[in-house]
Amino acid sequence: MVGGGTGAAMTAVTMIFEMTRDYDLMMPSIIAVALAIGIRRLLSAENIYTIKLVGRGHFVPKAMHANMFLVRRAGDVMERDVVVMPAEVDLDEFLRQHGARGGFKHVVVARGNHILGVVRINTGIRRGIEAAYSGVTMGAVAQRNFTLARENDIVFDIVQRISRRDAAMAIVVKAGGRGRPSEVLGVISKEHIADSVADSIKPFG
Repeated sequence: MVGGGTGAAMTAVTMIFEMTRDYDLMMPSIIAVALAIGIRRLLSAENIYTIKLVGRGHFVPKAMHANMFLVRRAGDVMERDVVVMPAEVDLDEFLRQHGARGGFKHVVVARGNHILGVVRINTGIRRGIEAAYSGVTMGAVAQRNFTLARENDIVFDIVQRISRRDAAMAIVVKAGGRGRPSEVLGVISKEHIADSVADSIKPFG
């Protein structure tokens, strides 16, 4: 019952041995638990821990039951404070317009109907260039090493994609979109993923 219901095969076998201290039961227990899990998967793909989550629309890959943060969707963890700017816009002008609050700002740089790159800017440097004009455009400083993700993509898949493509971050667009600048919803950076994972494992209270 424990092995079939929860999918925790080793836990179920270990519990039986702890309760009986009988080595002769180990092999029959392993076979019984394996059969129980197999039959349960034929009747229900989900275990007792995930069946209600799936019923609410949360997809939970079998390999990810141990880390529930990684099965969240991109739309739930992305940074929404982003600005989409044309590549021709001057960096100095952007800093003058958006530097009042200070801090970091994610800028998705577009050229026509295509996403060119992404820039993470410390708008606090505005104070030092009030009267300066460098002539640098957003397109010149945009990072091209990004990947696209849809808002309903699983974070685990996005992390794999970022690692495989050696990308700095993922730009999140609307589900079913074609990756156009007008469809940008947010970004997911490596730093953001690390911070979110750290927050997810903080002890309660």
